[in-house]
Amino acid sequence: MTVNIGIMFSYRHAFHAGNHADVLKHTVLLAILRHLLQKEAALMVLDTHAGAGLYRLDGDYAATSGEAGHGYLQLIAALKSVVAEGLAPALKDYIELVASFNSKDSHKVYPGSPFIIQRLLRERDKLKVFEIHPTDAKTLSANIAQLEAGRQVAVLREDGFEGLKKFLPPPARRALVLCDPSYEIKTDYARVVATVADALTRFATGTYAIWYPIIPRPEAHDVPRKLKTLADKAGKPWLNASLTVKSSKLTSDEAGEVIRPGLPASGMFIINPPHTLKAALQPALAQMAKILGQDQNAAFALESGG
Repeated sequence: MTVNIGIMFSYRHAFHAGNHADVLKHTVLLAILRHLLQKEAALMVLDTHAGAGLYRLDGDYAATSGEAGHGYLQLIAALKSVVAEGLAPALKDYIELVASFNSKDSHKVYPGSPFIIQRLLRERDKLKVFEIHPTDAKTLSANIAQLEAGRQVAVLREDGFEGLKKFLPPPARRALVLCDPSYEIKTDYARVVATVADALTRFATGTYAIWYPIIPRPEAHDVPRKLKTLADKAGKPWLNASLTVKSSKLTSDEAGEVIRPGLPASGMFIINPPHTLKAALQPALAQMAKILGQDQNAAFALESGG
């Protein structure tokens, strides 16, 4: 299915759509879903910060930031050279899924997590997407409406941190929760940890996937550390995957003006990950670091516990 690019898009997140963090997040999300959907029982997926759902990569905002050019579009450009060594299956799956939202050889549309998730769901599965910002929520509703998915997808115009609570535990006792706030509000860091702690008490066997930025800020570094503690105390397995594309150090131009590096790295922390996930991500992360790396600091890390 090729999406009609004449529909509404949010430019609020268009600066970042398809960047290296999206490559990591959506590759991990797909790998988790592929595994969970092998079981017959119905699955409920909850997306706490859904955004607008679809984005334009050929719009002014995306062109201004150029972030997709160092993310998804850079992967596409590198495909010919990568084919010789073989593309990691998880990364290949991600590229093909995003490409399926576009006509042949076109890369104008980038699907956000709600559309990636819905594309894989079966008729018996459910998706709940949360978006509290009025403009983004309106755009998301319009974008979701074109799917004609009926009651399978519910758009909730409310705080995802709080709204999540009423759906746990799910009726079918199977759930995937994706939590990826912007972290533009400093309190998001603490709210993520508190939300996961609460969710584990409500539904300990759910799979929880949390995206977090890796920036020179104590709160950011606290997120994976605190999530490890939560998982360990609950006796649950966990997996932490991170991708670094460049240095986080500030630099200066010839005039002495400080140049901020933008987002240098990010991570995905998964509690109760599929047992196949670590092996699937290892080669995919290595290729991401190689293709998307912008300086000698490019690297990836993959650790697990529990």
